[in-house]
Amino acid sequence: MKLITEGYLSQRERWPAEGRHILAQHDDEGVVVYQAYDPAIGRFAVEHGYFGGPWKPERMTWIKPNFLWMMFRCGWGTKAQQEMVLAVRLQREAFEAILAEAVPSTFDGRRYATRADWQGAVKGSSVRLQWDPDHSPTGAKVERRAIQLGLRGATTRRYAREWILGIEDVTHFVREQRPHATPSRYERLLLPREEVFRPRDPAVAERLGLAGG
Repeated sequence: MKLITEGYLSQRERWPAEGRHILAQHDDEGVVVYQAYDPAIGRFAVEHGYFGGPWKPERMTWIKPNFLWMMFRCGWGTKAQQEMVLAVRLQREAFEAILAEAVPSTFDGRRYATRADWQGAVKGSSVRLQWDPDHSPTGAKVERRAIQLGLRGATTRRYAREWILGIEDVTHFVREQRPHATPSRYERLLLPREEVFRPRDPAVAERLGLAGG
C-alpha cells in the first residue's frame, strides 16, 4: 500500500469549510485510517500486517481517517509514544460496519430521547464516536468537524486481525512534511489525498449527523 498524495492548498480549496464531514482516502474496497504508536508497537504491526505483540487488545484503540487530525494529535510524530505514524487500510465494509455501530461518547439529545437511553446504547456498543474540531497543519482549530472512532472488545480484535488490507509506516513522510506545516511553506506541503466519505446507508449518515445530506 502506498498513500496517494496531493498538495495541501489544492485540497483545502475543495474541502468543506464547516460542518461534520468524514475526510478520508478511500475507494470502493478500502478506507485509510491513521494511528500513532511507540516504535515497538508500530514495527510489529508493519512487519506482521496486523496488531499484536506489545499492543494490548483489551484497551480501547482510536482510529482517525483524517490525516491532519492525526498530525494534531501526535504533534507530527513528535509526542512521546506517538513517534511512529501508521496508515492502516481497512476493508470498506468493515469501516461502514464500525460507523453503523458508533455511539457518541457524550449525550446527544438529538439522537437519544433520554440520557438513560444513551447510556444503554453506550453499554451495548463496542464503538465510540467523537466529533472534534478539525485542525490546520499548524494545529489551529477550523470550523469543520473531524471524526475519530474508539474501538473496544470484539470490534478491536476484528480490526486488529481480520479487517486490515495493509499497514504502511508513514513516519518518514510525516517528518519530511513537518517543516512545511507553516503558512509560509504551505505551497510545498503534501498530504494524503482525502475526499469526503459518505456511508452507503443513508440512515447511518443521518445518525452520525453528517453535513450535506
